[in-house]
Amino acid sequence: MSNNPLAEVFGFPSNSFSESAQRYRKNKLCPYNNKVPNCTKDKANDPLGVCSIYHKESPVITCPVRFRQDWLIAENAASFFFGEQANWTSLTEVRLKDAQGQSAGNIDIVLVSYDDRGRVLDFGAIEVQAVYISGNVRQPFETYNLYE
Repeated sequence: MSNNPLAEVFGFPSNSFSESAQRYRKNKLCPYNNKVPNCTKDKANDPLGVCSIYHKESPVITCPVRFRQDWLIAENAASFFFGEQANWTSLTEVRLKDAQGQSAGNIDIVLVSYDDRGRVLDFGAIEVQAVYISGNVRQPFETYNLYE
């Protein structure tokens, strides 16, 4: 491994310069089910497209959206909340309001189980936490040549 602390850039290993990796980097795309096609980590107009960094030579996820790969987080949580046989769906970035109707923030993922007639039976909320790294990897990210 080189001294490069970045494990993934816009969803691809930092040492990958495949056609797909270059396309994702050029267009600042997120392959992990972000609410929009583009990466929005740190700044929407100048995103920090770092999905994971190296820690003791192992990749560590640093972007909460990265946990949405293949929606395994929702599938596993639904199994935990509702059991294996439940009908369920998920909503992302659900606004939570306080007693005065003011925004109290967003819930990352809300899972809802429903019966055969579509009636809600139960729900569960998931708040995803990842290491916040925007300040301490901006320089390696900016000096990383994304388009070669």
